[in-house]
Amino acid sequence: MAPRIDDVMRLCCELSAHDQIKVAVKSSAKGAAVAGGTAFVGGLLGGPVGIAVGGAVGGLLGSWLTSGQFRPLPQILMELPPNQKEQLYDNIVRVLGSLDWMDTAQLISLVMGNATLQQQVTAALLSYVTKELRAEVQYGD
Repeated sequence: MAPRIDDVMRLCCELSAHDQIKVAVKSSAKGAAVAGGTAFVGGLLGGPVGIAVGGAVGGLLGSWLTSGQFRPLPQILMELPPNQKEQLYDNIVRVLGSLDWMDTAQLISLVMGNATLQQQVTAALLSYVTKELRAEVQYGD
């Protein structure tokens, strides 16, 4: 079963590299906490206007703190612990259905050659990343 998991992980890496998907796993929560915290402090110090000013300043500060924290999704996927890799594998295999493949290259070729299947696998991958890893997703550079 391990070679099949490796095949699916490599497929996920190939798809996410192809779409230039990057994710921020923990930094999005940090940015939100900074924005919320400064809005709260602004509200304590300046009332309703302070909330607005604190929220704006906190949003900018939170954005600055989390910028550059996005990493390529293939890197994140390869660092997953075995239990999370197996969970992702299960999700992707549900999408692949009865698709049969011999090796990684054939699996990637079969999926990349079918636009509908490629979209479904990518959607399952992004669903896993956002729900299970609680990651923020970014496309492109």
